[in-house]
Amino acid sequence: MPGMMERIKEFARSPQGRRAAEQARRAAADPRRRAQAQRLLGKLRGHR
Repeated sequence: MPGMMERIKEFARSPQGRRAAEQARRAAADPRRRAQAQRLLGKLRGHR
């Protein structure tokens, strides 16, 4: 599926993609957000 990968790469290089990546980095650095993400992943995986 090279077309999809190319589209993802283009998005990552775009200003909008860079903003999204920066927001994700900031959220990952916040302990509250990190715990929230861990809980969500646990629910998706079927753990409590």
